[in-house]
Amino acid sequence: MFEPGHVHRANVPGIPGMQEFSIDVYYEARPNATEGTMLHVRMVGEIEGRHFEEEFEMHRDTAFNFASVISKVAVKNGLSANSTLIMRNHKEYDLMFEDIRRILGAKPGEQVNFDHLDKDGF
Repeated sequence: MFEPGHVHRANVPGIPGMQEFSIDVYYEARPNATEGTMLHVRMVGEIEGRHFEEEFEMHRDTAFNFASVISKVAVKNGLSANSTLIMRNHKEYDLMFEDIRRILGAKPGEQVNFDHLDKDGF
């Protein structure tokens, strides 16, 4: 389920061979005095009954690879690497991408600072 600033993903319990999870991803733009505008992300949920909560930030110019970082955080907290939170429903991914572009005031074709890639967990 998508709404601006929030995506909720869950897997229906009881399906044989499928991991049970319920994860909320909240995001917003935040100013940073040294790095400029950052995308702040907070993930909270349960995977196989284990609660987790993590926060991270991504630079404005590399924030559009958010699905990769969100997936890495989910896997680190127990989600199978074969599961995907965002790409399972491409419509929600597109809505989230456009919403992030809107809140960051980003335009297609803007330059990427490749030093930010290392800092943002790629």
